[in-house]
Amino acid sequence: MTTIRRFCCNDLLRFTSVNLDHLTETFNMSFYMTYLARWPDYFHVAEAPGNKVMGYIMGKVEGQGESWHGHVTAVTVATEYRRQQSAKKFMNLLEDISDKIDKGYFVDLFVRASNTPAIKMYEKLGYVIYRRVLRYYSGEEDGLDMRKALSRDVDKKSIIPLKRPITPDELEYD
Repeated sequence: MTTIRRFCCNDLLRFTSVNLDHLTETFNMSFYMTYLARWPDYFHVAEAPGNKVMGYIMGKVEGQGESWHGHVTAVTVATEYRRQQSAKKFMNLLEDISDKIDKGYFVDLFVRASNTPAIKMYEKLGYVIYRRVLRYYSGEEDGLDMRKALSRDVDKKSIIPLKRPITPDELEYD
């Protein structure tokens, strides 16, 4: 049976095997610790029996006004635990927190343009490609900014796609 719970400091020493996937962005310890301290509601881990880490989601809430939203910084599931709906459960959890607790207008995430399986999964979950960010990943690969409107965005303004790609320096960071 899978258990999803809040991520804790000890998990930082246990989740290395999940990050071995070449499509998973990895960060330094202080980056993870900042998310854990500032946005603990947005950082969860899934465990298999025997307390083996299956995957995790890390996100935050950011923006102002109608740009107030939940952001998925990373979601990943270990290869041996894929196709068990874990990523879907993580995404639903983050969406619920963004919608019901933080009253965001939308949830967004960035995904490599070449990561077709992930793009398809996000589309099945209701995400749309909002814009392409040229050379977003290490200055080499384009990223897709995908969004899903939440209940506060009644008119779905937050997911109207941009007509042209942008560069990373055009991104708005909060």
